[in-house]
Amino acid sequence: MKRLLMFLVVIAFAVLGTGGYRYYAWVNNTAGAPDPFDEVGIDLHQMMPGFVQDWGCARLKANFGTKTLPPYGCQSATEPGKWQ
Repeated sequence: MKRLLMFLVVIAFAVLGTGGYRYYAWVNNTAGAPDPFDEVGIDLHQMMPGFVQDWGCARLKANFGTKTLPPYGCQSATEPGKWQ
């Protein structure tokens, strides 16, 4: 039973680490993407807590602000099509 629990903990950390890295790479545009419309990144963004979403939107705006529309989750509530 102890081995199973340890296995599950290791798997959970691996999944969280991979997801966290993928989100960080999307937000900081480490791949040099021309736009922020990556489906995986947007889905991970929706799962993040509010303060992480705010940070992510600020980083995306710094990278893509003048080039494109904001991705889902970073749009202004009062002005659709504008960054938060």
